[in-house]
Amino acid sequence: MDCRVYPEIGDPWLMIGGGGGSGGGGGGQMLGETFSHESEHDLAAMVSDFLENGSSCGADSRCSSDSDSGFCELAHLADKISCYKVLLDQHEIDMLSVVNSLVLSISSMDLEFMRCSCNTSCIRFSLVKLLRLSGYDAAVCTSRWQCTGKVPGGDHEYIDIINYNDSGNSDRLIIDIDFRSHFEIARAVPSYNRILNMLPIVYVGSLTKLNQFLQVMVEAAKSSLKQNSMPLPPWRSLAYLQSKWHSPYQRQIHPEIEPVSDPFVSQHKLCGGHLNRLKSLIQFEMETDRNHLKKPAGRVKVDRWRIRTP
Repeated sequence: MDCRVYPEIGDPWLMIGGGGGSGGGGGGQMLGETFSHESEHDLAAMVSDFLENGSSCGADSRCSSDSDSGFCELAHLADKISCYKVLLDQHEIDMLSVVNSLVLSISSMDLEFMRCSCNTSCIRFSLVKLLRLSGYDAAVCTSRWQCTGKVPGGDHEYIDIINYNDSGNSDRLIIDIDFRSHFEIARAVPSYNRILNMLPIVYVGSLTKLNQFLQVMVEAAKSSLKQNSMPLPPWRSLAYLQSKWHSPYQRQIHPEIEPVSDPFVSQHKLCGGHLNRLKSLIQFEMETDRNHLKKPAGRVKVDRWRIRTP
């Protein structure tokens, strides 16, 4: 049985421990994330130290079965994920529908007009462009954090929408177009993969609710890895995951212009493939949810998050 789990771009643990490729063993497709050269160095050093001193996975580890206690624990965590998805408020559900519809409207030709360094940034900037044309204060956010203790340094790119209410306060909605890839782990047991597949393809919601998903998925990862006598690597810890969305960030509406070159064009072709896989997953998720809820598809308006004009 093939026990390989394929990595999101930039995850050396899975690259060292379990092969490569473009398909996810847990069912989640990866669109990748970026790391600075400094953070890559920090993470590579931590991976080396972790493999030499922290990993105790033996050749007889079971890659495809759940222990009884582990299965019960993961089943309980699966119930939590289901509960958190139901507890999304109507504004977040409607906004997710808007985001999914806009992603489905993006074409590979749209990506070619985004003259930016890629790694799926062109997909995010295309989505931001459509969101702003629809009246939302959306931007691409790039967060960065330094290596501290056992938490590797790194950077992450996602989207946010800001809404300013009448009292002068603001609400912030987080959009991550490749949510599942943050939780893919090596040699995941089947029940962990089922939890992974329960996560939304695209996350749309508050930071508070995002933290609830993170906490559950870290516990699920610990349980799955424990069954294979593997410790939780630091880049799958709660502190590292939270750093992606809680660290200081810069908002950007337009990408930095990059000169056109052959590698540049090649990157956009790669992102075109990522976009097609993302759209296929969203369509499947929308169809599954529609059949489950038995609700007809309809046009959704989310005025609460639109920019108000005087």
